[in-house]
Amino acid sequence: MNIPRVSLTSLAHGGGCGCKLAPSVLRQLISSQPSGHPFSQLLVGTETSDDAAVWSLDDRTCIIATTDFFMPMVDDPFDFGRIAATNAISDIYAMGGSPIMALAILGMPVDKLPAETVRMILDGGRAVCGEAGIPVAGGHSIDCPEPVYGLAVIGTCRPENLRRNADAKAGDAIILTKPLGVGVYSAAIKKGMLPGERYAEMVSTMTKLNRVGAKLGTDKSVHAMTDVTGFGLLGHALEMAQGADLSLKIDWKNLPFLTDAADLARKGFVTGASKRNWASYGEHVLLPTSFLDWERDLLTDPQTSGGLLIACAPDNANTLATFIAAEGYPATRIVGSFANGSAGVSIER
Repeated sequence: MNIPRVSLTSLAHGGGCGCKLAPSVLRQLISSQPSGHPFSQLLVGTETSDDAAVWSLDDRTCIIATTDFFMPMVDDPFDFGRIAATNAISDIYAMGGSPIMALAILGMPVDKLPAETVRMILDGGRAVCGEAGIPVAGGHSIDCPEPVYGLAVIGTCRPENLRRNADAKAGDAIILTKPLGVGVYSAAIKKGMLPGERYAEMVSTMTKLNRVGAKLGTDKSVHAMTDVTGFGLLGHALEMAQGADLSLKIDWKNLPFLTDAADLARKGFVTGASKRNWASYGEHVLLPTSFLDWERDLLTDPQTSGGLLIACAPDNANTLATFIAAEGYPATRIVGSFANGSAGVSIER
């Protein structure tokens, strides 16, 4: 069957991690789900809003399991595959682990996409898995109304290297490793308003593996980690603050952004997910009185394959940030700190 080429994004009602259910909806859906007890070997389940499930295999090995998939936010099929795979593998690194294998998750409208396009998506995912040093060992595919791709990923870590998102301590500094603004850029793509060099900037950050997380898991000064994805910086920072029952202050002027993110947000290039995110958790966030809507939209902007948020002992924060930057994450910044107080997030100019 000869199927004409069509743009991937035209077949999807949303894209990337902007497809995620709003935090408020997700809370309703899982509120009645058991946390995993009485399974004593389940070290991390649904109780902490963490990035992956963790099972204690023995005294020396934990198994980390995660899955992530979404619809395309870019039209290049190879790039879509790379982005989706990088995003899925990130959950393993965010727990302080290393991936060991992946399974492909594929849903495609087979009557609308040429087989070559689907092959390129799979090739993109396989290329990133190769970079991570793991095989795509199998998978599952279905005929689906909209294109969907992602991975189920298995990883391992030693028990002492496991890092949850809920274990920050009062006084800890918080570090962000990648620039924000991916959702803003994707909104500009839909309107044909993102120049080629900015598209390359976006793809570069989304396909950068968060492999430094595995090294950070061995550092005792690192107390908690998570990655920034569909709930935006504020949503994932709030999960850390509420999990640790601490107040988190974020310094606006220290936040890293993609080159044109602020300018595009100011012009109204924001996603619907950004608005839904704020509606879901805004009551737990304190903004400066002078804060503008577009500035808030940058903080709730859904990130696809975003950076790591790392809570660490304050006396090692500068050294750690310098190390992470040298590992290939030049946008790394110390962006705030935790303190005793009402669990929530505040933004400081």
